[in-house]
Amino acid sequence: MKNILITGVGGQGSVLAAKILAQAAQAKGWSVREAETIGMAQRGGFVTSHVRMGDAGEEVYSPLLATRSADVVIAFEPAEAARALPYLAPDGLLVTASSAIQPVAATLAPEPYVPADVIAAVRDKVPDAIVVDDVSLCEAIGSRKALNIGLLATAVAASERMGRGLAGAVSVDEMREAIRVCVKPKFVDMNLKAVDIAIAG
Repeated sequence: MKNILITGVGGQGSVLAAKILAQAAQAKGWSVREAETIGMAQRGGFVTSHVRMGDAGEEVYSPLLATRSADVVIAFEPAEAARALPYLAPDGLLVTASSAIQPVAATLAPEPYVPADVIAAVRDKVPDAIVVDDVSLCEAIGSRKALNIGLLATAVAASERMGRGLAGAVSVDEMREAIRVCVKPKFVDMNLKAVDIAIAG
């Protein structure tokens, strides 16, 4: 069983990223379940997508992950990475963007939260967490709309390289094929470009 948690805020594309993973697993005939938990997403609230795939031929009955069971956590925002830490398995892989999207509650605080401080706290718990410079990544892609695909590709490529996480479950090539199925045709090239740039970096 492979368990993946994808988390971000409304509009960052966590649902699409989850659907791409689910499609890649389904294309191989695996049992797969996917679900979202949404907290006022249209107003900048968090969106968490759960993906569970039966990579050993087992049937998947429940779509929601238990705590400490995620083989991979992909966070599109540092505070969401911190929020998702209880789900990460002891040997799990964590990939997070480096830039903050300030929550609505930050408008009531005297100062916005500092993403570097949150990342330092995350790395204290997960020393080998992969932190992606999402500003540079999106500039290279030419659009912030493909951040979700860039981070997903980073996680898939890192899994292959490190022999953990999604290793043996979803390859970069299988991700590309799933993008062609799940993404609207006019956005396919941009998203495939995001994959190429992410894995090259």
